[in-house]
Amino acid sequence: MKVQFLLLASVLSCSAVWAADEAKTDPVTEDGVVKIVWQNPKDFRDIKSSGEIQSRYEQRLFDTLTTNINKEAAKVLKPNQKLELTVTDVDLAGDMRPTFGATADDLRVIKEIYPPRMTFSYQVLENDKVIIAGDEKLSDMGFMTGIQPLNDKPFNYETKMLSDWLKKTVAPKL
Repeated sequence: MKVQFLLLASVLSCSAVWAADEAKTDPVTEDGVVKIVWQNPKDFRDIKSSGEIQSRYEQRLFDTLTTNINKEAAKVLKPNQKLELTVTDVDLAGDMRPTFGATADDLRVIKEIYPPRMTFSYQVLENDKVIIAGDEKLSDMGFMTGIQPLNDKPFNYETKMLSDWLKKTVAPKL
């Protein structure tokens, strides 16, 4: 009887953990006129942290990109318009390299051969009516060319890529 009870309790606790995992939703970040759904971030190509707890790093990435694209979108969109994105893949600029015990953390090495990439669908809403929609696969192969201002802002390459997309793709359609 005691074994059966323990077995039943074990099955119930595993079911509760499984149900809690299933109930997890994709992270959503909103700021001003921008709303971004980060769909299945565990499947993203490269959003690996270097020296920070992975979940905190991801949240900082999502918040930073949402805030930065909101600043640009506010300049482009009319007051009654909103931009919504559903991001399905992110590959941050650079590549993670192991330090082989020199430090506890891997390092992100930024080189031209590791450009930022992002895949998403988007829609621009005006009074809750879709006026523009599309799918994008962005990649900034020239992210290190030209004059580079001294800038230590996090996720600068990804922010620039999204800002350029907004100016070149969305703004002309409005």
